[in-house]
Parts: sequence; C-alpha cells; structure tokens
Amino acid sequence: MRAETQDIVDEIKQAITLLRRHFDWDQAVKRLEYLNVLAEDSSLWNDPVEAQKLMRERQELEDGIGAVKQFTQALTDNVDLIELGEEEGDDSIVAEAEASLRSMQGEIKARQVETLLSGEADANDTYLEIHAGAGGTESQDWASMLLRMYTRWAERRRFKVEVLEVHDGEEAGIKSATLLIKGHNAYGWLKTESGVHRLVRISPYDSNARRHTSFSSVWIYPVVDDNIQIDVSESDVRIDTYRSSGSGGQHVNTTDSAVRITHIATGIAVACQAERSQHKNRAKAWEMLRSRLYEEELKKREAAANATEASKSDIGWGHQIRSYVLQPYQLVKDLRTGVESTSPSSVLDGDLDEFMEASLSQRIEGGAGEAVADLE
Repeated sequence: MRAETQDIVDEIKQAITLLRRHFDWDQAVKRLEYLNVLAEDSSLWNDPVEAQKLMRERQELEDGIGAVKQFTQALTDNVDLIELGEEEGDDSIVAEAEASLRSMQGEIKARQVETLLSGEADANDTYLEIHAGAGGTESQDWASMLLRMYTRWAERRRFKVEVLEVHDGEEAGIKSATLLIKGHNAYGWLKTESGVHRLVRISPYDSNARRHTSFSSVWIYPVVDDNIQIDVSESDVRIDTYRSSGSGGQHVNTTDSAVRITHIATGIAVACQAERSQHKNRAKAWEMLRSRLYEEELKKREAAANATEASKSDIGWGHQIRSYVLQPYQLVKDLRTGVESTSPSSVLDGDLDEFMEASLSQRIEGGAGEAVADLE
C-alpha cells in the first residue's frame, strides 16, 4: 500500500476510534438494545412527552452506531480491495478503492462535527457577551471588531442576531455588548469561543503609527429552554435600572428603561437595554440570568469544558485563547489547538469554522493516538 494511502487509512481508523469513544461504545450499544425493547411496550406512550424524548434518543443512537459500523466495514472492504488489486496487478481496483477512502475522509469528518454538537445544551440559542479590556480606545475598537466578526459568522450560518445591549466607547468602539444568536446548534458551535482574544496591529489612533496590543474577552452561555428549570428568586438578586445609551437625537431614551440584574451569591451580572420598555428589558434580563446560572451548572458537569474558564481571568497577557496579528506579519493562531490562518481579514470577516471545529474536537480526542490499535 502506498504511504499516502496508508496515511488516509490511519486517519480514518483514528476518526472511527474517536467516534466510538465519544459514544461510549459499549454503553451506547446496551442503551440502544434497552430502548428497542422499550419501543415495543405500548404503555410507553402513556406519557407522550417522555416517549418522544426516548424515541429521539433511540434514533440518535441508531444513526450514530449505524454510521460507525458502516465506516468500519467500508474501511475493511476498501483495504481488502487495495491488497487484492496490488496482488493481481490491477491498478483500476486500487484506484477505485483509494478514491472511496478519500470520499470517506469527508464523510467521517462531517459525522465527527455532528457528534461534537451533541452536548446537553448544544442545540440551544446562545448569548454572546464581549467586554473590552484595559487600554481605552484601542481595546474598545478591538471589541467592536469582535462584535462584527461574530455577527458576520452568525450571518454566514443564517442565524438570527439580536443586539440586546451595547455600551459605546468614549471615542470609538464599544466597552461591552451582548448578542442573542438564534439558530440550531448556535451554543454548540460558539461555546469554545469563551476567553480572551488578543490583537496586534499598527494603531489607527496613534499618530506615530506604533504597534499596539489590545485585549477583549468573549463570554458564551446558552439560552435556557422551557424544559430546563433554574430557580432563582428576587431575594437572591440586586436589580438596578439606568438610562439606555444610544445614538442620540430621537433615539435617546429619557427614562430608566435599561435593567441590570446581579446574582448576589455568584456575582454574575447581566444587563439588557434592547427594548424601550423597562418591563420587557427586565423580563429579558431574567432570562439571561437563568441562562448564565445554567451555564455555570453545565461547567460543573462537563469536566472537559475548561476553555470557558479563560474569560474569568484578567483580560490581558497570559490568558488569551487566540491571537490576531495584523502587524508585522499576518497570522491568526489559536493557542489551545495550534490552528492557524494567514488570512486575518477572512477570520475577522467571520471565517471561524476551522477554529471552532478544532477546539470542539479537542474535547473528545483525549488520548486519540493510542487508539488506532483498537481497530487493527
């Protein structure tokens, strides 16, 4: 077998092993057997809501387990065909099998991405907060660039974006902003973007054209759906109202309609000024607070979700998850996964999928290198 083909085979073997590990294979097979038996019990539908939930789980397990079995069998078949073609000197058989393996690479990558988005809240809509770090106008301008970047990314995926709160900078940019991004798997895609983002560039605000480094933080947390109960009472929080900031003129809000709610025990604070009605802003802020508290609980239960911790640190040196260098060279580098792009303009225009896929993959890979032998 040619070295290039062997590399493809090894890559597919590793991908299959990662899929098996993600499913917790032995437990998944047992669970599917149990659900298949349960599906034959007519009493299951006495509780339609629970029945639908279990049948969705059954379908997901069937799809996942079936895909892994198909990939494994197809890999074996194509390797056997290559060996047969090489023995008989039939290059056409070898070429056909190699083409099939290359096709499998794309199919299995797509399946891996699907499995990466199977967390408890991954399918939910999400909130995205951006906060400028120290540095005044420089960091505030960088925060506005991040706001545009994530908005463009969401638009590429045809997600709906709502601006819930923006605090403008004194001269340019923003001090902070909160977005609500609506779409299937919005939280799943964005959840590893929490952290500090670093920009290096020649400052447009420096008359001496010196290079500046700026920091801003991003925080991601899921919208809590109706099936998730998060209990929090008014005695647990402090509620402040203030006048919404805006673009001036007829848009100035002359009443204290903006609302900030602070959870006393955790210090978590959320704010909303998107509506002109204090009542509506208060309702939205309560939703945001429940989502933040739920996200805190998710972090406790998901030991692998360590990336979100970065954004709790100081917004500065040593805590960044990604660097965007515009001068003296062009490079965007994720410091967790090593993924790089030499086109910062594309990344800042919303081309983020490669970075997101790599950081999501990192959560389930673990000791991936050891596992190829499992399929030998």
